[in-house]
Amino acid sequence: MVAASSENPAEEVAAISTERQRPIGTVNWGTATLVGVFAGLLYGGSKEAAASVSKDAEVMLKMGSTPDKREQYRLMRDAMEKRFIRVTRGSLVGGIRLGMFTATFYGIQNLLADKRGVHDVFNIAGAGSATAAMFGLILPGSMMWRARNVLLGSVLGAGICFPLGWLQLKLMEKANAEIASSNSSSDLSEGGEVSQSRVGAAIERLEGSLKK
Repeated sequence: MVAASSENPAEEVAAISTERQRPIGTVNWGTATLVGVFAGLLYGGSKEAAASVSKDAEVMLKMGSTPDKREQYRLMRDAMEKRFIRVTRGSLVGGIRLGMFTATFYGIQNLLADKRGVHDVFNIAGAGSATAAMFGLILPGSMMWRARNVLLGSVLGAGICFPLGWLQLKLMEKANAEIASSNSSSDLSEGGEVSQSRVGAAIERLEGSLKK
């Protein structure tokens, strides 16, 4: 009875670990969300920085038409402060939006993969459709406008994510095949080296016995 009770916890842990294994090809949710946040920060900041070029040109024109040095310094300081605020706000907004989109997309994708037990193109298309529909629902507007956005977002999300998901899975399959072929070739080369060393050792033993 004691031995049986000591073996049961190990079996239960093994069963739980096998149940929690994710299907092959799924993406880590936390890593994808973090990458989305950083990409949104860079995109939002660079977009606002590019939009500030025309406003900086207006400030330079004002500085050229102002002979007072103190007024020029004040204009320059105000322009730099406003530009810093715009770029910071754009980075934060871009990071939050793209991070939320990425977290929702990959969360739904991993949920579908866990429920269905397989990771295929339908999971990617379904996640894209659901994510686009959810973001269309939270856009400002009337209920009819939101319903239109939900319908249009679900169709566009599925239509865009289906070919992209198919291409992603094909590239992953090709990469896995290349890795498997490289591993098999390395195993064969190691096996050949081991066999050659064994043949050389046998020849050396045979020569030693003949000399005796």
